[in-house]
Amino acid sequence: MEFEGKVLEILAPVSGQSARGTWERQTVVFEQPNKQYGKELAVTFMNKGQEVAALRVGESYIVSFDIESRNYQGRWYTDVRAWRVQPLQPQAQPPMQDMPPFMEEPQAGYSAGAAAGVIDDMPF
Repeated sequence: MEFEGKVLEILAPVSGQSARGTWERQTVVFEQPNKQYGKELAVTFMNKGQEVAALRVGESYIVSFDIESRNYQGRWYTDVRAWRVQPLQPQAQPPMQDMPPFMEEPQAGYSAGAAAGVIDDMPF
């Protein structure tokens, strides 16, 4: 799944040890545009410190994520885990309206009247 969001806050990383080795988790809060009340969404990045370091507060991104739930001691916890973040490409500018063609510059010894069949006998 994906959403478009603007970075509101980047929280400090949390790290620890597990049976599989060292891990690092960092949460980034995004604001989703075009929502009625400006919905915020906290997204977890697992072992992606370099990607989080590239994010800038106030910038917009497209975030690809999975929703994961787990049971711990009879309680359920849900995470929104990002697996890819891409900068939002600005909207393309509409093409310019057709412009009239440029007039050609007259060459030395040539006058515009000569092209219309009028002979110019005036000296330069």
